[in-house]
Amino acid sequence: MRALLIGALAGWLSGCATMPADGPIPVGEATLYVVERGWHTDIGLSADEVSTPLASLGQGFPGVRFMVFGFGERAYYMGHNAGSGEMLAALLPSESAILMTALNASPIEAFPGHKVIPLRLPPDNLARVAAQLWDDLEKTADGEALRLADGPYVGSAFYASNETYDAFHTCNTWTALLLRDAGFPVDPHVLFADQVMQQVSVIATRQAAER
Repeated sequence: MRALLIGALAGWLSGCATMPADGPIPVGEATLYVVERGWHTDIGLSADEVSTPLASLGQGFPGVRFMVFGFGERAYYMGHNAGSGEMLAALLPSESAILMTALNASPIEAFPGHKVIPLRLPPDNLARVAAQLWDDLEKTADGEALRLADGPYVGSAFYASNETYDAFHTCNTWTALLLRDAGFPVDPHVLFADQVMQQVSVIATRQAAER
């Protein structure tokens, strides 16, 4: 099983894109942040630009100005002592979780040691991202997001996701798909964080040139 999985990954990776697909680049008054943290990528949104129901996740966090979302295999993402065995197991189809971190500073200020790229987009496009984020969350019988546990940072929490995590739908695939929902011409066939960030960097450069 391990050899088959590694072989499939190697073949799939050979076709992974590092440049965005051709297509128009949206611009607008809203802002979406893409955060690279090691092998992982997150999506950040301004709390003022997020409407309900997703905005409800910010309740209970006084002074929240930004909401950052990350996706991962549930047991590995929430585990404190995950090793290589657990990492390999996370590549098999399994349950997932979404980590929401409430910030009182922008992602650029909050993560000074990490690469953070802001992208501009129309409010309607950002609303599509917020709607997809909400759809990705598992709900309780009352229709609320199912909270699993406190997150690893002050002001963070894990929520159950209804998406399956596997080697072909990782945290970085999830980020790329959200960027597609936002209207950006991103190829979602990615595995590593830098494959996402290379595409995002090109888009940000194109947006800056159009100002």
